[in-house]
Amino acid sequence: MKYFTMSEMLYSPTAVKRGIWNGCDREKEDNLEALVDNVLDPVRARYGKAVHVSSGYRCPQLNTLIHGALGSQHLRGEAADIYTDAGPQGNLELARLIIAGGKFDQVILENVPGTSLMPQWVHVSWKRGGGNRGEIRKKVAGSSQYPLLTDAEVRSLRAEGRGLRAEVGSKSGRTAV
Repeated sequence: MKYFTMSEMLYSPTAVKRGIWNGCDREKEDNLEALVDNVLDPVRARYGKAVHVSSGYRCPQLNTLIHGALGSQHLRGEAADIYTDAGPQGNLELARLIIAGGKFDQVILENVPGTSLMPQWVHVSWKRGGGNRGEIRKKVAGSSQYPLLTDAEVRSLRAEGRGLRAEVGSKSGRTAV
């Protein structure tokens, strides 16, 4: 853990405000360390500027309070929501760098407006035990759906991202592009 701390991965202003202890056991800490070592530190090094964590580990009480998904990887210490000081354009660059690095379970472009791929933040996950899916999804603002990016959207990322390699869903399953 070069650029991130365990305290940062556990911190939640909502938990502090509500008096919720958001600590975790050693297994979840190990998962967080693996996420940082395999995804977050490498993307921070490539990005070259500050990358902030808005949500790392979430205890069940906190996850329920913020209406997180029942099976959220945040509950296992396998996910983080990250953002940059450069806003949606910087966040999109983070997603491109993560995807180009090829080591991730899921990348979700969060709260994108309409047909844009400009995320308000990026959700990224990593499974320490293996089985990383390489999924790239988006969540459109105001929707509760998380569709896989279309082939056209991935091509757009590749064109603007100087040669990404990603796996996306297609009608026949995953397609490497």
